[in-house]
Amino acid sequence: MSLGVYVPDRHGTGTSVSLSSSPYRRPAGMPVQCQRNANDAALLQAQMLLSLTSSSSSPMKFNASLSRAAAAAALVVCGSLATLPARAQQIPPPPMTAKAWTIVDVTSGQVLAAGDAEARVEPASLTKIMTSYLIFEALRDKRISMDQTVIPGESVRKVGRDESRTFIEAGKPVTVHDLVYGMIIQSGNDASIALAELVGGSQPGFVELMNRAAQRMGLKNTHYTNVDGLTDPQHYTTVADIATLSTRLIQDFPEYYKIYSEKSFTYNNIRQPNRNRLLYLDPTVDGLKTGHTKEAGYCLVSTASRPMPGAAGVNRRVLSVVVGEPTERARVQDSLSALNYGYQNFDTLRVYAANQVVATPKVWKGKESELKIRVKKDPFITVPKGMADKIKPQLELREPLIAPLANGAQVGTVKVMADGKQLAEFPVVALADVPQASFIGRAWDALRLMFVKK
Repeated sequence: MSLGVYVPDRHGTGTSVSLSSSPYRRPAGMPVQCQRNANDAALLQAQMLLSLTSSSSSPMKFNASLSRAAAAAALVVCGSLATLPARAQQIPPPPMTAKAWTIVDVTSGQVLAAGDAEARVEPASLTKIMTSYLIFEALRDKRISMDQTVIPGESVRKVGRDESRTFIEAGKPVTVHDLVYGMIIQSGNDASIALAELVGGSQPGFVELMNRAAQRMGLKNTHYTNVDGLTDPQHYTTVADIATLSTRLIQDFPEYYKIYSEKSFTYNNIRQPNRNRLLYLDPTVDGLKTGHTKEAGYCLVSTASRPMPGAAGVNRRVLSVVVGEPTERARVQDSLSALNYGYQNFDTLRVYAANQVVATPKVWKGKESELKIRVKKDPFITVPKGMADKIKPQLELREPLIAPLANGAQVGTVKVMADGKQLAEFPVVALADVPQASFIGRAWDALRLMFVKK
């Protein structure tokens, strides 16, 4: 599910949308970005007003390629959209110098803000996020191991002196462990190539695996031609796809994700620092990946994990993607501003704890007359500051519940409501098996149901 998407206008200061009869115009001296934010705020208000005059009982299906000109504050809830109250959308995201960017609450899976998130961009070394994902898959499936020895081929000699390198040598044995750490911490192109050839048999073979994985993950606007991110017209992605891939890596491989927080790595007696400067500036930041080429500009996927108020032992993770920054300093500044924006202006709430009993409804024609029901996993929702006290879960059962019912079978939904509007929806499932009752028991309940239905 996904929250209010804020998309800055790319068309300059001439465009303005307002609820009032007089369009908003940029005062003298106001930065262009502020005008863009004001334009979008007016557009948000206009579309929210329209949504309030229409039925909200059947949310629209989510379309990841929402028109940027028509993007409005919305929640993506289990594949559908629902508008937020207009008063909740008050604080626009910070101005960005990035070509494209997005801010995501990883805990709830919601997009908090974005700028040109679907625009085609060059990923540079952010490509290695997919390379890493496939290497982690191979490690998980035990096709390779961290202590395995690899003899790099001649292709590593082709890595240029101006490229990021781990300084492995062709024909000199190296462990998968050192290659993985070199690829992640040092962003070594040579380490990436050696790992790709190990898992894919060749670089083209591994690139084919990368593109298959992109399709499997639904990265519809991503295509790879190499494993390290060198510039190529057919090597492209979007920040929306990068955020999706990064989220998958964090959630699917927590045991390997922690490598991204390492601040340095030494190989071949050469110590190199992690180029993600946020690791040194903010102790809550633990990843993820930098990238830079002349064509792509400065890029950074950054993510932080901070304690969630009101949920003991639970951390909330926010992720930022910026690409096409003009300087290394700009990517650091924008990324930190983006992470702080997500934490300072939105609250993430846990609706229920995983396996918490939500209700104990009546069951018909079963050996048991009642059934405990639960949510499958911790359901989280992210809302603008000030809306937390408005959130109310509403249980809807598929009644009557008739046995047999299997453990884990969906028996209803919990709808998260605020001011009469649906913000999210989570499945509710059976906590145990309920087998059928005897013939007499089923017949008796069938008779009783006839009167209940009347």
